[in-house]
Amino acid sequence: MNNQQVIVTQTKVSPVNQVGWNVLPETGFLRIWQIIGSKKKNTPALIPIGRTTFLNGVKSGKFPKHVKLGERTVAWRVEDIRKLVMSL
Repeated sequence: MNNQQVIVTQTKVSPVNQVGWNVLPETGFLRIWQIIGSKKKNTPALIPIGRTTFLNGVKSGKFPKHVKLGERTVAWRVEDIRKLVMSL
């Protein structure tokens, strides 16, 4: 394993209309299940779309690009997701 230091902020997010923006940290990263929700982790969606639709939107440039945190780990900046939700 290499000596890279990775900081991942994992917070349980709720839909904007139920709780508000104060559940999201000011800065940090969100994993895909925190953005589109997860029944398994009992996390509601910030953006109520499917995984494939979201990833196709990232690929086409409609949604923000991810940040690679590790060899097999990607996340999205909280600031970028906030802007995306506000624009929708």
